[in-house]
Amino acid sequence: MSADHLAYLPLTEPTFYILLSLAPGKKHGYAIMKDVRALSGGRVRLSTSTLYTALGRLLEQELIERLSEEQGGGPGLPRKFYALTDMGRRVLEAETVRLQGMLREARLRLREGGT
Repeated sequence: MSADHLAYLPLTEPTFYILLSLAPGKKHGYAIMKDVRALSGGRVRLSTSTLYTALGRLLEQELIERLSEEQGGGPGLPRKFYALTDMGRRVLEAETVRLQGMLREARLRLREGGT
């Protein structure tokens, strides 16, 4: 696995939102699905299989980590919680800077074309 966080860029939109969802702290899968939908204004709707495939890939890349299972608020199986690793946070921050740069350039060009 590359230690260079820039090697992971650019992120896909679902991956960006999954990492962003975990930025404030740990979450279980269903909470990540709901948060990604809210963060994206409903544009990104992850199915269960898509979410867990992405989480598996992010675990392999060591951008997130699985925390010890905790019992949910009700009956049933314990929930698996996920959190950003330090590398995952660096990748998310680098992608945010990359996107801000693109937005800045787009705004400049649109201003130039509109005057």
